[in-house]
Amino acid sequence: MLKKFMFSLMAIFALNIVVLAQGKSDSLEGFIVDKACATGKVAKQSDPQAAAANESKGCILMENCMKSGLGVYSGGKYIQFDEKGVALAKAALEKSKKDKGAKFKVTGKVTGDKIAVESVTEVP
Repeated sequence: MLKKFMFSLMAIFALNIVVLAQGKSDSLEGFIVDKACATGKVAKQSDPQAAAANESKGCILMENCMKSGLGVYSGGKYIQFDEKGVALAKAALEKSKKDKGAKFKVTGKVTGDKIAVESVTEVP
């Protein structure tokens, strides 16, 4: 009886660890940029991080740029947002008082080169 109880207890503990590991969010800090610029002119610069920081929010929020999608340029890599992330990023950009160089913290689950965004906040 004690063996069954211990086995059940260990199984529950193991499942809790798996659930907690899957629910972990990633946090990235960087510059919001549209996909067209991130994979085009920003990527071709000698310092892509600085080029991403130099993109104006007016340019990023243009209709054609928005259609290409949005993401965050962080750690030398472009990570594309899901639909929710695009909406949150657009709102954060519109709220920002900075035209260029606004840095954002993006929280969500990163899978490959995409992120399922939970939140986007400007870093002071």
